[in-house]
Amino acid sequence: MPQDAVYERPLFGGKLSSLFPQRFQDVSDIRQVPDHQEVFADPSRDESLIFELLEYKHNVADNGSAVWFLQDLANEQDAEGSVVIEQSGVLEAPGLMYNNIPAVVTTAVGQMAISKGRQGREAQNIIKVYLANLRLKGVDTDVLVTAYEPVVINPFSESAATVGAGMAVPAEQAGCIPMNEVFRLAVTSFKVYDWGLFGAAS
Repeated sequence: MPQDAVYERPLFGGKLSSLFPQRFQDVSDIRQVPDHQEVFADPSRDESLIFELLEYKHNVADNGSAVWFLQDLANEQDAEGSVVIEQSGVLEAPGLMYNNIPAVVTTAVGQMAISKGRQGREAQNIIKVYLANLRLKGVDTDVLVTAYEPVVINPFSESAATVGAGMAVPAEQAGCIPMNEVFRLAVTSFKVYDWGLFGAAS
């Protein structure tokens, strides 16, 4: 079986799903993950993909909502040198409409220096972060899909022991689907099978 075979993966007990490569393992098999998150990682490349359900932020406009969440994430992670590389306009997501209330999607890509876990600033890696905000207005929920791709691994980072320090090996060279493609696929294939997850009548 190819390392990057893509499958539909169940999320939140099969109530949601998304397509992404098999190499991303369910982190909840290794450590505790908050109930509102599903976290998948490929330790061999130090890449990860996170699906998060949040209460809808009424004070955040659709236009630029992904950038708002990206900056919020940078603050939360105590990131340094955070820059937004690109952002999309607001796109409608007809397949995620509930009760005839439209859903919209915005995306943003940023780069920032982040330390792993409890490591200090001297161990910061330079990471590219892809973030999509799927705004399910009919059920008052902001879904975040976030993908992390290392650009440079710090020799002091705990990641260096697994993936090596310095510039990350390009995905194509490693025989993997590049992270921007993994992200695009995970977002465009995102499905809701049971709206009851959001407290809505299915």
